[in-house]
Amino acid sequence: MVELDKKYQIGIRRFGLINWVGTYSLFKKEVLRFLTVSGQTLFGPILTSILFLTVISLAIGDERADVFGVSYIKFLACGLIMMQVIQQSFAHSSSSLMMAKMMGTITDVVHSPLSSSEVVFAITFASAARGLLIASASTIIFVFFIDLSIPNFILWFTYLFLGGLLMGSLGLIVGLYADKFDQMSSVTNFIIVPLSFLSGTFYSIDKLPEFLKIMSNYNPFFHMIDGFRYSFIGQLDGSLIFGILLLSSLSLFVTFFAYILVHKGYKIKS
Repeated sequence: MVELDKKYQIGIRRFGLINWVGTYSLFKKEVLRFLTVSGQTLFGPILTSILFLTVISLAIGDERADVFGVSYIKFLACGLIMMQVIQQSFAHSSSSLMMAKMMGTITDVVHSPLSSSEVVFAITFASAARGLLIASASTIIFVFFIDLSIPNFILWFTYLFLGGLLMGSLGLIVGLYADKFDQMSSVTNFIIVPLSFLSGTFYSIDKLPEFLKIMSNYNPFFHMIDGFRYSFIGQLDGSLIFGILLLSSLSLFVTFFAYILVHKGYKIKS
């Protein structure tokens, strides 16, 4: 009998430092996943923002309430856009991992010729892309209802990218941790949604007690919303530099932590 000594040896990686084709293919698959059900993943959040804006506009009536020298409706619209980006970027990566685990398709990713870093970046960048699409469409729609423009497009994109990357990585971690949809929903309903509502979306933190104002300055959700709003109105509650540094460092840390979990095969490898 002929001995096949090399039959079960692991093949040599031939993709170079980065498997660009494989990473793009997974990114494309994730983007197509939310585009296929765009009524739920894109238009639903946009409609929710429009409803919030409409109801609060009617509640305020003819009172010209203003914040930072701009109309409250304009102040609110910026916060609503970022609030949806936060929630939907998190929802994409967490639901993607959760569904892959429940349906057994996670093995396609585990056994694919992709490194852990390539898997993490493909999924988190797809989450950021979903947030960017929602923000772009919401901004275009809101322009028809209120006087809204983007004087600082670089900051607009920077905060969208950092927010989408941070929430996408956080969603990836929660998707790996959760064993059933109830656990994932608990994190969404009791942590993500409340924090996105109570981090300056509907109000300026100047109205908060001093202790809560100090706490808000270390709240990444607040800096996502506050910095994103600054790109529209040129005014903010916190610090622009501190906010970008905080979000950048947290994004790197959370993304690296997600990479460690994927690399170890946490709850995805037997």
